[in-house]
Amino acid sequence: MIEARHLRVLRAVASTGSFSAAGRELGCTQPAVSQQMKALESSVGTPLLVRTGREMRLTQAGEALVRHAAGIIAGLTAAEEEVAAIAGLRAGRVRLVSFPSGSSTLVPTALAALRAAHPGTRVFLEESEPPKSVELLREGDCDVALAFRYEGAAGAEEWDDLVVRPLLTDRLVALVPEGHRLARSDGVGSVAIGELARESWIAGCPRCRGQLVEVCEGAGFTPRIDFATDDYPAVVGLVGAGLGVAVLPQLAIDSVRPRGVRTVTLEPVVRREIVALTLPDLAQVPAVTATLDELARAGARQSATR
Repeated sequence: MIEARHLRVLRAVASTGSFSAAGRELGCTQPAVSQQMKALESSVGTPLLVRTGREMRLTQAGEALVRHAAGIIAGLTAAEEEVAAIAGLRAGRVRLVSFPSGSSTLVPTALAALRAAHPGTRVFLEESEPPKSVELLREGDCDVALAFRYEGAAGAEEWDDLVVRPLLTDRLVALVPEGHRLARSDGVGSVAIGELARESWIAGCPRCRGQLVEVCEGAGFTPRIDFATDDYPAVVGLVGAGLGVAVLPQLAIDSVRPRGVRTVTLEPVVRREIVALTLPDLAQVPAVTATLDELARAGARQSATR
């Protein structure tokens, strides 16, 4: 009989490489970790770890068990949460991972509404960009992941095994200094991205950076990127200081107070789909369902304000 607690310990040992590090991660002693690993190996009837000095290496059987552990633990978590909610023992717990501009726009609105409706629900927030956030979900390290993908980008099938809740469609916009030749006094206007071919560029997160290069090369030029940062306020500040131009998702601009810059509609139109993802088993958990519902409402409100 394989016990869930033993699987959790095995995953911790596999990710940290030692019993002592796994114990620190799990909040228990090194002997307790060793004892549980012996019990698990006894249950399955084969070694799961090879001890090489101070580190641990998984055997083939260990690798197979770790590979299945995330789905098993997710299923058990779903069962525990649903039973607890039905029995009225507790309202639930949700581990949410979001990319930064989602954390500062969609997430606060959604979590405020969730707390008002379900004050006993606890939400733990961590920031990570896709595809890392999606990996965390599949590995059982979170319950809901906010993610995005660009229209027409390869890998549309990468979420086929997940429950996908659409939140909003986000459009890329050009960002130029206030005194730039393409800035409009009324803040309204459009610009073909080819008109920015000779500009200095300020690039955002790695995935957005890749999309920028792809769009520019589609227009016949390669952008000269002078600055690159994952921090959207820094991108806006660099543009405002006249150091270059940028292309950012509208949601990223909504998350900061742009000063000294103008937004210009970009042609061709480039959009990204913002979604909330979860595993099929977790989608049945009331606290997770409530979180998805509030995120969808927050996305609708965000779209209505544009």
